[in-house]
Amino acid sequence: MPIWTSDDLGKIDAADELQLGSTRRDGTLRKPVTIWVVRHGDDLYVRSVNGRTSTWFRGVQDCHEGHIHAGGVDKDVAFIAAGDDVNDAIDSAYRTKYHHYSAAYVDPIVSSEAQAATLKLVPRSNTK
Repeated sequence: MPIWTSDDLGKIDAADELQLGSTRRDGTLRKPVTIWVVRHGDDLYVRSVNGRTSTWFRGVQDCHEGHIHAGGVDKDVAFIAAGDDVNDAIDSAYRTKYHHYSAAYVDPIVSSEAQAATLKLVPRSNTK
């Protein structure tokens, strides 16, 4: 399985926001959405603040692939459902990284609804 370079991890982790476009069934990308991203170890995670019913999250379920841009890094990725075992660590990462925002913004991203919509970003090779 491909892994992130330490340079890519650092740049994406330093970025406040990430642009995420999921792949449609016909292979084209949807319009990117702006979301928060966190790092846990050598992995990157995103969550849907509105849970599994949000438009962008449902779109990811079509092909489980897409493209991200953050911190000067452009990368094709696979979206992998995160296990419940990382929820506490991801919650902590969100609270730490985004502590400068009010609780009105941070609390929803660490809610049980958002936890259920946690995705691990895995880099993909651009060749098939």
